[in-house]
Amino acid sequence: MKLATLDDGTRDGQLAVVSRDLKTAHLADAIAPTLRAALDDWAFIAPQLDNLYRLLNEGKAEGIARRPFDFDPARCLAPLPRAARHVQGAAYLNHLELERRAAGAAGAELPPAWRDEALLRERAADGFLGPLQDIVLAREEWGVDFGPGLAIVSGDLAPGATADAAHGQIRLLLLCNDITLRNLLNESSNGWDWMAAQPATAFAPVAVTPDELGESWRGGKADLPLRVSSNGNGVGQLEAGDDMAFTFPQLLAQLCSTRGISAGTIVGSGVVSNRAGKRRTPGYASIAEQRWHEIVEGEEARTPFMRVGDTVRIEMLDQAGKSLFGAIEQTFKRPDA
Repeated sequence: MKLATLDDGTRDGQLAVVSRDLKTAHLADAIAPTLRAALDDWAFIAPQLDNLYRLLNEGKAEGIARRPFDFDPARCLAPLPRAARHVQGAAYLNHLELERRAAGAAGAELPPAWRDEALLRERAADGFLGPLQDIVLAREEWGVDFGPGLAIVSGDLAPGATADAAHGQIRLLLLCNDITLRNLLNESSNGWDWMAAQPATAFAPVAVTPDELGESWRGGKADLPLRVSSNGNGVGQLEAGDDMAFTFPQLLAQLCSTRGISAGTIVGSGVVSNRAGKRRTPGYASIAEQRWHEIVEGEEARTPFMRVGDTVRIEMLDQAGKSLFGAIEQTFKRPDA
């Protein structure tokens, strides 16, 4: 099923069920007021939401409390406006390898530990942006970079949960844009000042249950194409299933190695990145990666980071070539604009 959160002026918004084709929606307040509430009692609530989803897709939801209405992403907050926890992984090792090669790291090889376990970083768990909310930042000089990736929303998991147990607790999938201020990272004394350099994450309008991906949900990762464009020009079409070194169940199990997590925890994959020799189509998913390619190829980094007025559009397609989550469409603006 597909779920969205509509902006009703409250912190957690109003839960709605969205049709598979993203054309119509139906309020779910008779079942659960918010997605947070639904996640807290998922075993009881999810079957009711799924029944409403089925009726909506069959055109039979007219007589249920309220009438269906046209789905408008502009009315949406992030599907889960506040998370129990938000963690970003580094599941695509090619992204890290490129960065090290461009920086001239000796041998450019990743430390063995990075191949054994994914890097995990705590991120802000609130203040998320909706799919059409602007990127509002004060300075171009910070090096504003987009960062398309996927994320999951988990149910409760106990300390020491295995990857198999974690797989069964993946409730929803999300499409996200993790903005990074690259020059703030470069200016940092340790290069890892992520709280300052990664402002609010944006999410596509719809969260989907894994079954919506059909056979493309394989082994805990989404084997589907991701499209990225900037200023109306395509910059990359990547394959999210390719080169993902750590699956979502593995990321969850690693997070749970020393602690339990609560329902409503978001775990992101990090920026999707395909190896150059394996790309089905050319392009990139972050500006930094394109700049690293330019440096590795013996040139100066010439691709600029986002400038005020620049746009980014991020979308993932299903097996039929249709939008799965809806699109993220953002414009970089100054606070006084």
